[in-house]
Amino acid sequence: MKETADVVVIGAGIMGLSIAYQLARRSRLNIVVLEKDERVAAGSTGASSSILRHRYSFDEMVQLARDGITSYREWSRFTRLARPRAEFRHAGVLWMLGEDTAWADKEQHRLAELEVETSVLDDTALRQRFPSLNACVIAPDVVAGKAHLCRGGGRHLLEIDGGYIDPVAAVEDLLEACQRESVAVRFGVTVAKVLTDDEKVTGIATADGVELPAPWVINAAGPWCNRILAQLDVPFPWTLTPTRIQVLYVDRPHDVQLPVPVCLDMVGGIYFRPQNRGAQIVLGSTLIDDEREVVENPDNFQRKPDTDFETARLHALHHRFPTWPYRGKVRGYCGMYTVNQEDFHPLVGATALPGFIVAIGFSGHGFKLAPAIGSLIAQLLTGGSLGDDTRVPPGFLSVDRTPLTLATKSVLA
Repeated sequence: MKETADVVVIGAGIMGLSIAYQLARRSRLNIVVLEKDERVAAGSTGASSSILRHRYSFDEMVQLARDGITSYREWSRFTRLARPRAEFRHAGVLWMLGEDTAWADKEQHRLAELEVETSVLDDTALRQRFPSLNACVIAPDVVAGKAHLCRGGGRHLLEIDGGYIDPVAAVEDLLEACQRESVAVRFGVTVAKVLTDDEKVTGIATADGVELPAPWVINAAGPWCNRILAQLDVPFPWTLTPTRIQVLYVDRPHDVQLPVPVCLDMVGGIYFRPQNRGAQIVLGSTLIDDEREVVENPDNFQRKPDTDFETARLHALHHRFPTWPYRGKVRGYCGMYTVNQEDFHPLVGATALPGFIVAIGFSGHGFKLAPAIGSLIAQLLTGGSLGDDTRVPPGFLSVDRTPLTLATKSVLA
C-alpha cells in the first residue's frame, strides 16, 4: 500500500471504480481504492440486473441516467479500452402500465424534452415488434394461479436507446482502465476507521492497523457504508438499509420467439430482460413488498431465492409469454440494494465532515448512474470538467437536501 494518497475510495464496485476512473481522467491525483473482498463485483454490482433505462420521476434523474447510459453505449470510447469485456446490448426498454392509456403518451412528451427517444406502442405495434409478448392489461393471479380471459387495449412506452450490459464484465473493464491510469486498487483490505484531526479527514486506518494519510475519503461501500458512517461523529439524518433482492434466470425455450426487450411489466409486478444473446431470461420483481427484507449483516444473508417468490414471478412471466412451456430448470441468486428509506434516492457529495464524501444509498439505481455519479464527484473534487460530464446540479442528490417527495417509494421511482 502507498504511504500517502490524495484520495481514498472505499469500495471497488461499479460506483467506487467509476469515481476513481473519473477522477483519474482529469487529474494527477494519487488515488487509492480499497476493497474488503478479494475481487471486484463481490457485492451489489455482481448481482445487479444492470438494466439501463432512462425513465424516472424527476427530470434530474432522467438526465443522470441518460448520461450514465451514454457512457455504457460508448463503452470502448469511455474506458479507452480497444477490446472491452463488456458490450452494451441494445434491446430497448418496454414499460407496460396496463389499463392506464394516458401515461405512455405523457411520458413520451416529457422524455423527448430531456433528449430521450421513445415510441408508444399499441397492441398491433407491440406484436409486430415483439411477437412473443402478450399485450394483456389484466394482472395475473400470482397467488392462486387462476386463469383469466386476457384483454388488450393498452399503450406501452418503449425507450429506444435502453438496454443492458454485463455488470461483472463492466466493472472488470473499469478496473483495467483505472490501473492503466495509475489508480492503485487494493483487494482484501478492510477500512476500520476514517481518521480525523481538528474536525477534518486525515486518512483511514485498516483492520490490520495500517494508516493511510489522505485529505479526501470517499465512502462508496454500498451495503457496508453504515459501518463507515457509524464510527464518525458527524450528523447524518438518513436511514440506509441493506435490503435483500431476489433474481431468477431461466433458459429461453424455442417456443418463445426473439426479440425479447428489457421489460418493466407493472401489470404482472415483474421485470425481465434477455441474457447471453437471448439464450436466457433474467427475471425479478417491481413490487414494493419485495424491497423490504432488511439484511442485518451484509456479509451473511440468504443467497437463494424463496420458493414462493419463484412461483409467483414465474407465473407472471408465463402470463406475459403465453407460449412459454411449464418446464425447464430455474436458477437464481440474491443481491442487495442499499435503500434510502427517506426518499429512495442516492446521497452524493460532501458531508458535514470536511474531506469526507459519500456516494451511497442508491436504492437499486446505482449501476446505470455510476459513470454520471463519478463525474459529479470528480467535478466536485477537481473543479475540472470534460465534454461528456453530466450537467445535473450537484445539490440535487446532496446530503443536506430535503427528502424528495414521491407518490410511491420504490426502485422504479
